[in-house]
This record gives sequence, C-alpha cells and structure tokens, in this order.
Amino acid sequence: MADKRDYYEVLGIAKTASDDEIKGAYRKLAKKYHPDLHPGDKASEEKFKEVGEAYEILSNKEKRQRYDQFGHAGVDPNYGAGAGGGFGGFGGGGVDLGDLFGDLFGGGGFGGFGGGGRRQADPNAPRRGGDVRMSLRLTFMEAVHGCKKTINVKTQKTCTECGGTGAAKGTSPETCSDCHGSGYVTVQQRTPFGVMQQTRPCPKCGGKGKIIKTPCSKCHGSGNTVATTPVEITIPAGINDDQSMRVGGKGDAGLNGGPNGDLIVTVSVAPDAMFEREDNDIHVTVPITYGQAALGAKITVPTIDGNVECDVAEGTKSVSTMRLRGKGVQYVNGYGRGDQYVHTVVEIPKKLTRTQRDALKAFEDTLKDDNYEKRKSFFKSLKDKFDKK
Repeated sequence: MADKRDYYEVLGIAKTASDDEIKGAYRKLAKKYHPDLHPGDKASEEKFKEVGEAYEILSNKEKRQRYDQFGHAGVDPNYGAGAGGGFGGFGGGGVDLGDLFGDLFGGGGFGGFGGGGRRQADPNAPRRGGDVRMSLRLTFMEAVHGCKKTINVKTQKTCTECGGTGAAKGTSPETCSDCHGSGYVTVQQRTPFGVMQQTRPCPKCGGKGKIIKTPCSKCHGSGNTVATTPVEITIPAGINDDQSMRVGGKGDAGLNGGPNGDLIVTVSVAPDAMFEREDNDIHVTVPITYGQAALGAKITVPTIDGNVECDVAEGTKSVSTMRLRGKGVQYVNGYGRGDQYVHTVVEIPKKLTRTQRDALKAFEDTLKDDNYEKRKSFFKSLKDKFDKK
C-alpha cells in the first residue's frame, strides 16, 4: 500500500472538500486523462485509473470515513469483515460512470461510457425543422430605402402523399422490436477498467424507433420532399452589406409535428457610383469651379432622397467638407438617421483658350500675397528662416 498516493492529492483537493468539490475535481481529471483522448498512452491510462480509484473511495461517505481514519488500509479489500471491498475496477464499487460521463459529455456517453439510455432524446418527439440560409443581392438604393423582394426558397416539406409518416398509403410505421421504440440500445463490453455500458442508436431502425416496411413511393420513407416555394420578404430600410435577417417559419418542415425552421437571408449590397456609405453616414464628393470657391455660390448636391441646394462660402479651400444633418441612412428598426458629408473639391480648368489665359493672367497680376493666406504664411516663414542666418 506504500506506493499509493494520497487520494486527496490525486484529485488535487483539500481533506475538507465537499461532495461537489470532489465530484468536480474528478470530472475535470477524468476528462483530461481519458484513454480515448490519449490512445496508446499508458501513463494517461494509469492516471485515469488512479483518479477513478480516488473518486470511488472519496465519493462514498462510509469509505471516505474509513480512509480518513485508517488511510489506504481502511479501504483495502482485505480490511475486516463487512469492509465493503476496495476499488476492484469501475464495474463493482459504486462509480456511476453513466451519470458522471453523461453529465460531462452531454448525455450520449464518451468513448464507450453511457448512461444506460437515460436522458436520451425521444426519436418520436416533435422536432423543429432546420434553418435555410440564402444570399440576396441588393442595389445601393434598395438597401438604404428598403424594399420588398420575392425569392424562391428550396426547403424540405412534409410529404403530402404519406402525411410525413414515410409509410405508403394504407400502412403505418411499426415499433422497432430491438429498441422497443426508444431509438437506442444498450450494449456491454469488457475493458481494462471493468464491464462498461454504452448507449448507442439502434442499428436496426437507425435511431428512429420505428421500422417502415413499405416506404412511401413519393418520399421513399423520409417523410419529407424537396419543394421550391416563392417567399416575399420585406427588406428594412438601412440594412447594410453582409447583414442577415430572419424570416420565421419559412425554413424546413419540422418532424413529428414540430415547428418549421426559419429562413435566414444574408444581403450583399452593390456599391454606388456616386455615394459611399460609412455605417449610417453618406459621403459624396462634388467638384466646384475656381470661381465658385473664390466668390462663393449655391450648388446642387445629390442626396439619397434627391437633390438639395447648398451654399459654398466665399474663399472655400480646395478641399472642404460640409455636413448635412439627417440626410444619411435610416437606422434599421430604429429612429433617426445618419448624416451626409459633402466634400467639395476645386477643379482646375484645362485647355484654356488664349483669351481665357490672358484674362486669367491679368487677374493674377492684380493679386498680391496678402490675397493668399497660405502663400503669405509660407513666404514669411521662409524669410524669417533665412534672415536668422
């Protein structure tokens, strides 16, 4: 017995640990060292057996009391009459692997451990149909203003010939004789850790719990057929590229009377030649002439709702931005809108006639550096720099 490690040390817990702490430590270590995660690793296999032995003793109130009092000798199989035996393998000492591994790995067992069929899903219970996903291409304006679209959706529908039973008319599915309608069977196998149970889908009925001897000629026993149905959907104003919307009940038909799944539509929005969208704001670039920038003017600016008039201030810089509040995109399923930003860019004329060139030169000769804010600042800085030398 001297070569055995302290059980509390094996599980990494204090001697005052509660039942929940013992169980939690075991679950964590059993998953870490489970042989199915480390096939062929003898060290992990030994660790797994060690934590199982520690849990088998410490999870039993009577055995834990004897262990705390006498150590390993108190739980040795040869300890006194009525000692209850020691570890002796998973199959005989009260370690409910079905309960532990069922909770730990989702009720379906893990690597051969099962709960004897407990908490298994009823194959004949109503089940929700699957969701159907589709993509939809929208123009820029369709996305910002919203629209209605009709799309053809291919889904699984309940077979009209058999009403979803999968059996030919005049017949009905029969309860599977192997699993008695549960859809699951329990098998036992001997392993290095003892005799273990595994709950698995019934191979005879494929986990359905029923046998169809005469399948429906239309759906071939599945209970469903594929159908294409036109569905009208309402695209909300303000939807953006790569966003999705859910249309309830337009997916695959449910099983055993369960509800239909949903239709999930993901939109892609085509870019616009004039407008650029940033979240719910709109950006547009408007070219203006040299004279409009210098003298000021009223210009026509496009928005997603139509053209509006805007004032360009006298002496506007070559690249300037104006903000039009509330002229952006509506928030989806909400109140308010984004803004529109108008970027004015001064366009320099090309291919001037001789008369235009002479007039422009005459005009330029009348200007001084005081008329140019940046030039005045630049040459003043340049003069000050060289004067210091």
